[in-house]
Amino acid sequence: MLTWVADVVLAVVLTALEVTALVLLWFLRGIKQWASGGKPVAGSGVRLWLVLTAGPAGLAGAGYGAVRAGLPATAVAQTLVAVPLTGVLALGLGTECSRWAARTFRRHRAGRRHRHAKG
Repeated sequence: MLTWVADVVLAVVLTALEVTALVLLWFLRGIKQWASGGKPVAGSGVRLWLVLTAGPAGLAGAGYGAVRAGLPATAVAQTLVAVPLTGVLALGLGTECSRWAARTFRRHRAGRRHRHAKG
């Protein structure tokens, strides 16, 4: 009985800390962007990608450690937090890849038009 109580308390505490840290990161990032007049803040995108990449990996490691320690509720809680973070990471990477492809396509088309106009 005591191990289940400790397991549930650990799951709740870890999940609350992780969610609080992520909300705080996004809030501070929003404040910095608001202070800069809506312009992107240098380096903030890299920090966000680092958090979104290291977050699910760390949660997976914590979940694996919880399973090895015999704490199933903590492992499930870590997995349930890791899944949406991985989804946000996948959506963000898909958006960045599509932006990169669109920029490359525009540059290629502009170069082709420039060559046709000269020749």
